[in-house]
Amino acid sequence: MLRISPTSVLLAALILISIQTSAQTTSGESLKKGYYVVVAAYLENQESFAKKYSDELNAQGKHSSYGLDASRKFYYVYLDYYAGFDESIAQMVQVRKESGFGEAWVRIIKDETSASEPVAAAQPEPKKVPATPPSQPVAPPVATPAPAKPVSAVEVAKAQPQPTPAPVAAPAAVTQAIDTSKAVIPNPPAAPVYLPQTLKNTQAFFSMYNATNGTVLDGEVEVIDTDRSRLLSKMKSNSYISLPDPNSKSGKITLIGSAFGYRKVQHEMNYKDTESDTLKEEIDLIGNYYMVKFDLTRMTKGDIATLYNVYFYNDAAVMLPESKYELNKLLQMMNENPKYRIMLHGHTNGNGRGKIIYVGPAKDFFNITKDDVVKESGSAKELSGARAETIREWLISQGINPTRIEVKAWGGGRMLHDKNSQHARRNVRVEVEVLQD
Repeated sequence: MLRISPTSVLLAALILISIQTSAQTTSGESLKKGYYVVVAAYLENQESFAKKYSDELNAQGKHSSYGLDASRKFYYVYLDYYAGFDESIAQMVQVRKESGFGEAWVRIIKDETSASEPVAAAQPEPKKVPATPPSQPVAPPVATPAPAKPVSAVEVAKAQPQPTPAPVAAPAAVTQAIDTSKAVIPNPPAAPVYLPQTLKNTQAFFSMYNATNGTVLDGEVEVIDTDRSRLLSKMKSNSYISLPDPNSKSGKITLIGSAFGYRKVQHEMNYKDTESDTLKEEIDLIGNYYMVKFDLTRMTKGDIATLYNVYFYNDAAVMLPESKYELNKLLQMMNENPKYRIMLHGHTNGNGRGKIIYVGPAKDFFNITKDDVVKESGSAKELSGARAETIREWLISQGINPTRIEVKAWGGGRMLHDKNSQHARRNVRVEVEVLQD
């Protein structure tokens, strides 16, 4: 009978451990090629918090470590490292069941310079994810999200910040530049994973932000059937969304992201073969959803944007109260770049004459008052100029230098639609042209 000495068993165990951990990263260094069972993620500038959490886990006997994903600029806190895919998945399942990390996931690091990929492998039980970040790290779930109510950037900004920065709930390049205390967006709830992951069984998240400073932008994304050049839907940014099926042979869709005061950004995706799109810099598969990044830049000289959400009372140069939201975006644009000079172009539906109500001495820009000035007869050009002038006066009342704003009246000279068509209302508008940036 073959006898194996205790010394030989110990030596074999040491060799196995050496093979498994030979490429493992020293805490804080860039992650090397391999498969990591990750339990938390932190922004690049939060290494101290990654270290603190890793130390806490080690104090609990978890044998944790952490390292930097150099391509995505995130610190990941991980419990185990493996050179093989099957081993890492098996360990992830065990960690979820036995170690209290129900949302642990496997992060693949291809090499120290290439992008890493999440792995959708196990199917965890559905778990409710809080709307605000918990005090302990939260790892992104690895399952396909069930339909969730969109969270707008305005609602997001109201979330109560934690005194200590929480780890990132959904790793993505955009979050590096965003103040997480003002941009808390919950993970989608866990649900079964379908392979391969396509837009039919996996939601998308439209991450829209200012490319210069990382500020989250509240905008919309037009979803277009590329083959037929038809609009499928308009969807809000910064929310988890199930995209419509173009029902076309190619499955191609075009996404056009826009926010007032910014240049539009266009991306292409494939409804049927979405996983291949993750090779593009702007699209990532974050385990249970596709992150589509829209990094918008401010308008520059010669660009024109329409204030479609600024409305006026009939026959008046007085704005309706609901106009304030888009006006504040225009004000923000002017304040962010003191060099901006703009021209406000006023347009009407047709060239008829009629009564015109002007803003009176009380300077109430959003209500018809007894102090307003009524002119019994005026041209469409006069009305369009008066409306553009009202916006100019409002901007001046908010502290913008009058020399930065010019006005031009067009009346019905540049209508977009026939004045009797169902879209005639769109002819009544004020456009903003950037004269100097």
